[in-house]
Amino acid sequence: MGVLLVRRATIEDLDAAADTLAEAFEGYPWTRHVLPEEGYEERLRALQLLYLRYAQAHGIVVVTDAADGVIALLPPDAPEPDDDMVEQIVALYGDRLDRLDQAPSPSDAWRLETLGVRPASQGHGVAGALLDFALAAIAESGASEVRLETSDPRNVRLYERHGFRVVSHSEPAEGPQLWRMTAGVGLRREDRGEPVP
Repeated sequence: MGVLLVRRATIEDLDAAADTLAEAFEGYPWTRHVLPEEGYEERLRALQLLYLRYAQAHGIVVVTDAADGVIALLPPDAPEPDDDMVEQIVALYGDRLDRLDQAPSPSDAWRLETLGVRPASQGHGVAGALLDFALAAIAESGASEVRLETSDPRNVRLYERHGFRVVSHSEPAEGPQLWRMTAGVGLRREDRGEPVP
């Protein structure tokens, strides 16, 4: 797979990044649970683009140079979405809006909102490179903690390799299981328990 170039996204990258996320999350348990089956692929891509634009404006979006991987994070002081964005979100989730979990995040933690890699590019270190770049970027901005949620046990292992730990795990009667995870940022690799090359 050649040299992997990772960089902050520009506005021009967001359409391709939304395509990547839609492909990466096509079969993801959580999105399958919260989005209606009718028009699922279109709804999924539209939501990804909506969220990426918001993250670009208020947080950080990072892509590989080929846009086959993307990560987005939001700071603790990100503003609430405006009325137009909320209206679009409500329309896209449709009659499954009530399936969204509204658990508040700690007020001082960044949130890793999404990380996706096109299936054809998975297994080549793309997710790890995106995580390393993004976590370093938010550490430079003064972040001390980042939190995330995932519904895929494979993701839990990936995040654990990058210093995250599980803070809760739930298996609801309806819907996918959910892991909530946290990591300190701005720490040296050895302080996070990672091997130093």
